[in-house]
Amino acid sequence: MDIELNQVAADQQRVAIFKALAEPNRLRIIRVLYHEHREMTCSEVGAQLQISKSTVSYHFKALRLVGLTNTRQVAQTKYLSLQLATFDRYLPGFLATL
Repeated sequence: MDIELNQVAADQQRVAIFKALAEPNRLRIIRVLYHEHREMTCSEVGAQLQISKSTVSYHFKALRLVGLTNTRQVAQTKYLSLQLATFDRYLPGFLATL
């Protein structure tokens, strides 16, 4: 029974992740972070993708809520990075395709 419940929870997490990744700007954000291999600010990501800081922040919240990214705040600046463990667990090999 526990194995079945764990599988249901894992499937629900996968559904949430796929919903988050179904937005093109979110995929672009993931790609930038993956290729930069470092924390980046919303402004840096926005400049690379030519989208506003507020748009990046909005999408980052969605990505963070499903566990794909981390956000670290220092004063007024938010630093964004990939949560690699989530990709390894639910989407192994995905980042290498970007």
